[in-house]
Amino acid sequence: MRRGGVRRADVVVVGSGHNALVAAAYLARAGREVVVLEGNDRAGGLVRTDELTLPGFLHDTYSSLHPLFVSGPAYAELGPELARFGLTYRGFRHSFGVSLPGAGGSAVLSTDAAENVAEFERLAPGDGAALTELLADFEPHVGPVFGLFGAELAGRASARVIHDLMHEGRTYSTFARDFLRTARDLLEHRFRSPVSRALLAPWTLHLGRGPDEVNSAFWVLLVLIAETSVGSPTPEGGGERLVRALVALIEAHGGRVETGRRVDRILLRNGRAAGVRTADGEVVAARHAVVASVNPDQLYLRLLAHEPDAVPPLLRRQAGEFRYGRGCVQLHLALSEPPRFADERLAAAGLNHLTAGLDGVSRAVNEATRGLLPAEPTISLDTPSVADPSRCPPGAAVARLQILDVPLRPRGDAAGEIEVGDAGWTTGIKEAFADRVIALAGRHAPNLPGAILGRYVIGPDDLARFNPNCGPGDPYGGSHELAQSYLLRPLPAQPSHRTVVPNLYTLGAATWPGHGVNGASGYIVARELLGLSPTAA
Repeated sequence: MRRGGVRRADVVVVGSGHNALVAAAYLARAGREVVVLEGNDRAGGLVRTDELTLPGFLHDTYSSLHPLFVSGPAYAELGPELARFGLTYRGFRHSFGVSLPGAGGSAVLSTDAAENVAEFERLAPGDGAALTELLADFEPHVGPVFGLFGAELAGRASARVIHDLMHEGRTYSTFARDFLRTARDLLEHRFRSPVSRALLAPWTLHLGRGPDEVNSAFWVLLVLIAETSVGSPTPEGGGERLVRALVALIEAHGGRVETGRRVDRILLRNGRAAGVRTADGEVVAARHAVVASVNPDQLYLRLLAHEPDAVPPLLRRQAGEFRYGRGCVQLHLALSEPPRFADERLAAAGLNHLTAGLDGVSRAVNEATRGLLPAEPTISLDTPSVADPSRCPPGAAVARLQILDVPLRPRGDAAGEIEVGDAGWTTGIKEAFADRVIALAGRHAPNLPGAILGRYVIGPDDLARFNPNCGPGDPYGGSHELAQSYLLRPLPAQPSHRTVVPNLYTLGAATWPGHGVNGASGYIVARELLGLSPTAA
C-alpha cells in the first residue's frame, strides 16, 4: 500500500476501541467495505492485555470484566461468530462482594436470586425483603430502560419511551423521582445493614459518579440487575481476546483494521464528510460515511479544526468546555497465590470492593474532588485468574487493584503523608500511593502484601499519554455528571451519534450510553448506517 496516495472505502472508522470494532463488524457483515484506522500499535483502545509484571502473567491493562457487553444486544447477535474466532467467557461462583475492615463484615452476591435474598437477610432482618421489593418495583421499567441502551436516545422512538417512563398520566412518575435520587438516599432508605449499603455503594465509582451525586441511584440499580443476571464474565486468555475476535470477524468479511495509522484530519467535500487524511499523508476517501471514535473536543477542535465554517460556533465552544471527571490508579499484581479473605466466598467473586462503607466511599470521593489523594480510597479488587487459570503459572494469580476516586491532578494528600508538588502524578507519588493501597488491601486479605512477586502501577498521566479520549486521565471518556449525560452527551448541541456534519458519526464513551465495555454505541451507529435503527422497547 502506497503512503501519501488515495484509496477508497465505503466507511472509514477513526480509532479502534471496542465500540468502533463492533460498528465495523456489523458493517463488514452487511457487505460494506470498511477500513479501521488506529494510531496505536494494537487495536482495542482500553481493552488490552499485556505481560505487565512478569513473564507468563497476563494482565488486563485498563479494563477487565464485561457484564454490560455480555448482557447487551451486540453480543446477543455477534456472540456465536465471535466464539468461532476464539472468544470464550469465563465466570465466577459469585458476581461480586464487599469486605469492610476489621469486624465490619462482608457479603457476596451471585446470579441466584434466592441466594441473594438470603444473603441480605443474613446481614439484617428485613433487608432480604427490601431487596426483593426494590427489584420488583423496578421490574416494570427493565424492558424500556434496557431497550434505550440499544437505541439513539435523541430519536423519536426513544422520546416516546422516555416520556412514558417519566410520566403517569398528566403527572410525573415514581420512576422520574427515583431517576434523580442519590445512591445514598436509596440505600439508606431501603436497607438497614451498613454491609448491605457498602455492597452496592462503590458501584457508583465504576460509572464515573459518587454516592451523593444526583442520578447515582439509577446506575446502582442497573449494575445490580446486570451483575445478578450474567455475573462478572471475563474472556479466557484476557480481555483483548474480545478485540482479536472482533478484528478477525471484520477481516473475515473483507474489512481492514490497520494499526499505527494516526488520523490527522477529517476531510469534507461540499460540507459533507468525505474521508480522512493520516499522519503519513495518505487520504482514505469514504463513499458513505466517516465514523470517529473520539471525544467531542478531539473531533471539533482537532480533526475538524481546519474547517472553521463547518462547525457552528456554539458547538465549538461546547467542545472546548467538555469536562473530564476523576482519575484512576491501577495496581497490577503478579502473586504467588490468590488473595485470601476471612470470608472465603470472596475469593470466588468476580470483583470485590474493599471499603470502609457508604460514608467511606463518600469521603474518598470528596477528597478526590478537592484534589487530594484519598486517605482511605475505595479499592476494587479483581482476580481474573480465579476464573481463568491460563493467565498465570499454576498456583499463582494475577490481580488488579483499581482506585477510581483519585484526582486528575493531585494538589495534596488527605492523610498528610505523601508529599505532593506541582508536577502532577509523578512516579514517586504513584508508587507511594500504591504502597498505601496495598497496605489497606492487606487489612482485608492479610496474605496479599507477602504474595506479591511483581507490580505495575498505572496512573492518570499514563492514561492521558495512551489515549487522547482519556483527556488528562479520566478512564471514562469525560465526566458523567448529570449535566453531561443522556441527551446532553456528548454535547447539548449534539445530543446524538450523528454530528452536524452530514455523513459524520461519533461513538465511544463520550456518547450515549457512555463508558464501559458494552458495545452499545457501536451497535447504535452501525444500525443507523445500515438503515436498521433500533426501536426503543
